[in-house]
Amino acid sequence: MSRIGVFVCHCGSNIAGTVDISQVLEASKDLPNVVLAADNKYTCSDQGQQAIKDAIVEHGLDRIVIGCCSPRMHELTFRKMLTQTDLNPYMLEIANIREQCSWVHKDKEVGTPKAIGLMKMAVAKVDRDRPLFTMNIPVNKRALIIGGGIAGMQAALDIADAGYPVTIVETTPSLGGKMVMLDKTFPTMDCSACICTPKMADVGSHPNITMKTLSEVEKIGGYVGNFEVTIRERAKYIDYDKCTGCGLCETKCPVKVESEFDQGMGMRKAIYKPFAQAVPAKPTIDAAHCRYLNEGKCKVCSKVCPLGCINYEDQDKVSTEVYGAIIVAMGYKLINWADIYAEYGGGRYSDVITGLQFERLVNASGPTEGHIIRPSDGAEPKSVVIVKCVGSRDPEKGRSYCSRACCMYGAKHAHQYLDKVPGGKCYVFYMDVRTPGKGYDEFYMNTQHDGAQYLRGRVSKIYEQNGKLICKGEDTLSGQQVTVEADMVVLETAMVPADDADRIGAMLGITRDKDLWLSEAHPKLRPVETNSGGVYLAGTCQGPKDIPDTVAQASAAAMKVAILFSKDELESNAMIASSDPAICNGCGACVAICPYQAITLEEVEMRENSMKVIRPISKVNPGLCQGCGACTVACRPGAMDLRGFTDEQIMREVEALCQW
Repeated sequence: MSRIGVFVCHCGSNIAGTVDISQVLEASKDLPNVVLAADNKYTCSDQGQQAIKDAIVEHGLDRIVIGCCSPRMHELTFRKMLTQTDLNPYMLEIANIREQCSWVHKDKEVGTPKAIGLMKMAVAKVDRDRPLFTMNIPVNKRALIIGGGIAGMQAALDIADAGYPVTIVETTPSLGGKMVMLDKTFPTMDCSACICTPKMADVGSHPNITMKTLSEVEKIGGYVGNFEVTIRERAKYIDYDKCTGCGLCETKCPVKVESEFDQGMGMRKAIYKPFAQAVPAKPTIDAAHCRYLNEGKCKVCSKVCPLGCINYEDQDKVSTEVYGAIIVAMGYKLINWADIYAEYGGGRYSDVITGLQFERLVNASGPTEGHIIRPSDGAEPKSVVIVKCVGSRDPEKGRSYCSRACCMYGAKHAHQYLDKVPGGKCYVFYMDVRTPGKGYDEFYMNTQHDGAQYLRGRVSKIYEQNGKLICKGEDTLSGQQVTVEADMVVLETAMVPADDADRIGAMLGITRDKDLWLSEAHPKLRPVETNSGGVYLAGTCQGPKDIPDTVAQASAAAMKVAILFSKDELESNAMIASSDPAICNGCGACVAICPYQAITLEEVEMRENSMKVIRPISKVNPGLCQGCGACTVACRPGAMDLRGFTDEQIMREVEALCQW
């Protein structure tokens, strides 16, 4: 027979304020197999935990029920407490009489009976609890970082400096991401490249960091501590072991195409480095535009290369390696405004550009060497309109969320334009001005003092007339319609998830929120972790943010990895799914629904009707399973069960609730 101890917490007045603790105790004493019912003002305190440990010895308790706050708050605390006793830490149930009871009722007449019902359910379930045990998982102390922008680089450097090897996988030919495309950073107006490229160089020269550019993750298997990752390195057609990055091949290449790095505002060669300070500082051949690879002609780069580095026979390289932890830092892209804002020209007017294109124009190392010109004719624009929230805070056409950085980018662009074009006129159309960062509001006010004219309202239409861009909108502060003639329009477009976010998220079992950003485990308490063990988020793959927040989150993710790597072994989750091979019919429904790819079908030899047969049976990987229980619901024959939440235990709770 079980010997159950019930402990009810006052939680100060959080619970006792709307729950009559004495009534709960009296009701608990009469429940089956309960041999002790006691209360404590703060059960999670050292004194409260010691009282439970003493009671276990004194009364010979073999199961514990605690009526307190949410199990998400202190269930782990009490399990750790039980490891200091002879009780298995899983012979414990938490009755949530705070969040589910006292916090949602105003008087004891309602709160007390509900608390008693919750205690009855917990006692009924704990009577059917069985000891559970964990297993030790070895940790491979190597980290993989997906994305080589500022978030990926910061995380890589922090982990590498802690003494652990790191691999960065970047889809473009160089590290740097979006940050290195910028001209200046607000509010200090530091040169973006001046603070980003030294970090790129540090990554490139760090002995613990391996760079894989022009690469992508193709497959991810395994579990925390032992992820098996397949990486494809696309052919570069250059022997990087020989190449010194002299650049002679680039100067002689006859093919010119639009530069992705310059956002289409400049040109590059078919053999190229994205920008002068690229890391690695060696070129790659764009196979889609190389004349020799497509037509069998040219070979100019091969002829002029003094070291014979050109290799037209280069092939993609595919490798599979094991990593203990993964940080996703794949960044963002800008919303395709031309497809959804026909009223802004829909991409027909070359002088309507994005904020990132403006960054390349105003950048001293950009295609115009920092001279602000109109793309249509190369003339200096004497008037500019900046339109904020293009795609942001627009649930009808774009996204409902705020992209956070746009207000400050708009202010920065206004400041840069007025600084470089004396006498120029700058108009900023805005919905609201949001300046939450340190020194941000002062920067915004200084932009107004520089001469930027802010107009509160959306732009309803942009069209071309007599060589000018006509911007029609409304100033909601004055209640008047506004028409502004501009030489150039800059659209501060919304940040949206990167193209590969869905694929990478699916491989890693990371959920996505309603706006399709990768979701963290908890927005406040676990902001860089995911629900997949050993997988962390850094930067704008999780949602819009500026550079300081991105760097801070990257370092936080790196610290989580360092903590993980500080252990030689990990303890697995004991409350995982299990399959009964005698019942499983091998339908695979559990495999399809598992969000963590923890279940596989394996051919097993079984005996049926005195005959040996081979049929598929579900098998659960204990390292991958997170105990979500989705498979138990999907399993038609009922072969799947969740340890700690078995069908029998749940039914006992339901019966207790019905009796109540």
